[in-house]
This record gives sequence, C-alpha cells and structure tokens, in this order.
Amino acid sequence: MRIGGIVVVVWLLIGLLAAFQRGYLGGENKSCADAGTIAVNIVAGPLNYVGVNPKIEDCKTPQPSK
Repeated sequence: MRIGGIVVVVWLLIGLLAAFQRGYLGGENKSCADAGTIAVNIVAGPLNYVGVNPKIEDCKTPQPSK
C-alpha cells in the first residue's frame, strides 16, 4: 500500500513538472480549457515524456439562468 502511494505521488509530480516545462502554469487569464489541459497533463504524468501531448481545446461550462 505504501509503495503504491509513493508511485502515485511521484507520477503526479512528474506530470506537474511536464506541465510546468510546457508553460501551462505561467501567465494569467486561465480559461476552463487551460485548466483542463493542465489537469490532463498532470494525470498523464510520465506519458508526457514519451510523446503524449494531451490538450483540451474547448470547454463548455454551465451558465447561470437569467
């Protein structure tokens, strides 16, 4: 159980590093699609370094009713 937790934490840290290196964490005015791309890259983790480049191009959020 402990080794599995360590593996998950290392996996997510590698994904965070990949998102940082791609410049997804800098700048202002993040959209829903940007947040999704960051999340997918973090979850993809080490797969980013073998050619996986997940991106979310469009994001629809619910709008409040008038």
